[in-house]
Amino acid sequence: MAQVSINSDYDELGSSTDAGERARLLQSPCVDTAPKTEGEFSPGSLARGNTSTLGAVFIVVNACLGAGLLNFPAAFSTAGGVAAGITLQMSMLVFIISGLVILAYCSQASNERTYQEVVWAVCGKLTGVLCEVAIATYTFGTCIAFLIIIGDQQDKIIAVMTKEPEGTSSWYTDRKFTISLTAFLFILPLSIPREIGFQKYASFLSVVGTWYVTAIVIIKYIWPDKEMTPGDIMTRPTSWVAVFNAMPTICFGFQCHVSSVPVFNSMRRPEVKTWGWVVTAAMVIALAVYLGTGICGFLTFGAAVDPDVLLSYPSADIAVAVARAFIILSVLTSYPILHFCGRAVVEGLWLRYQGVPVEEDVGREQRRRVLQTLIWFLLTLLLALFIPDIGKVISVIGGLAACFIFVFPGLCLIQAKLSEMEEVKPASWWVLVSYGVLLVTMGAFIFGQTTANAIFVDLLA
Repeated sequence: MAQVSINSDYDELGSSTDAGERARLLQSPCVDTAPKTEGEFSPGSLARGNTSTLGAVFIVVNACLGAGLLNFPAAFSTAGGVAAGITLQMSMLVFIISGLVILAYCSQASNERTYQEVVWAVCGKLTGVLCEVAIATYTFGTCIAFLIIIGDQQDKIIAVMTKEPEGTSSWYTDRKFTISLTAFLFILPLSIPREIGFQKYASFLSVVGTWYVTAIVIIKYIWPDKEMTPGDIMTRPTSWVAVFNAMPTICFGFQCHVSSVPVFNSMRRPEVKTWGWVVTAAMVIALAVYLGTGICGFLTFGAAVDPDVLLSYPSADIAVAVARAFIILSVLTSYPILHFCGRAVVEGLWLRYQGVPVEEDVGREQRRRVLQTLIWFLLTLLLALFIPDIGKVISVIGGLAACFIFVFPGLCLIQAKLSEMEEVKPASWWVLVSYGVLLVTMGAFIFGQTTANAIFVDLLA
């Protein structure tokens, strides 16, 4: 194997090299990823060497599956039907899996244990800072999407409980009031603590909720209710642009790359080859869930499907109401974890900007943490109240998900191969560098196209 000399110079742009310069951050929505020495792992974290291969598959599946599942039937409609949706997902799966393997390879070569630290070590400070900003923005947007999902599901449940005529509502059943009340009572108290030790419960609820939603969507397609009438069932895309417009949802749904690096390092045998089988199995399972939901949801409602598929079903359906309750519980516990990830990135960026070592700034940590949490919470709540369509949020943050899947892994692969100390480059070296360039090009195109479409079509429409 070629000798690799990964760039570890964190001072290349004149930055501080103290502890604040490389603050160890929690980045995974599912696992505690803060690198620690042997025997120093906090409760709820994944210690190095404790996760079996099967356990790693489960964790990656759980990190992949989530609230984005609700948008897949609409993605099939946007793409132009079942054939286009399946082809798009199958084509992207190759790049998604390869990106996960590349991150494991670069993590092993750089001896770093979180996504952003791998990018820092392999690609340097500038790309590392861009990666952290992207993670903070992505988690912020996802928190907005979670609040919108809570409002969507509560509207349907409350309509059944109060039996109010459609189009009318009292002040206590108004969407803005119910979202705000739920957020202040449950989400804010869970978001303020310094440590989050209930990841396993959130993971369990997320898994149960997503599988139950998939089962309900499939069952309702096989045995549809009489009052459900599908719209037009498209069989081909209206244009190539329409196909690309479905990519944000797919990227948002399959994005587990930020969580993948700590999961890889938590395995008993963190080997790239074994990891390849782990992520392949995990992505195939996730693909089955997304295809089942996307195909059956789209064929049930056609072009009339709502961006949140559960909103297309009758409010009084008990089985669907249970699915809505599962999703609400999952989102209530997932928001604080995603907020914790974003807050950790903001904290690290702030400390580096100030040039203050972590050890010297512990005294002001609590005040700063509460202030950061309140600002984050209030901004996401305010935006969620005035952006009622989850599809608009996903169209924006889906482009960022493409960066985590394509751009940053591609840059890491290119830099890792360029760092190899070999006078004569074999054919495999050129192939891998070319593949890295392809990943970066594809990711940049998807990010640019989907973000521009989200701004000029969805947000400014």
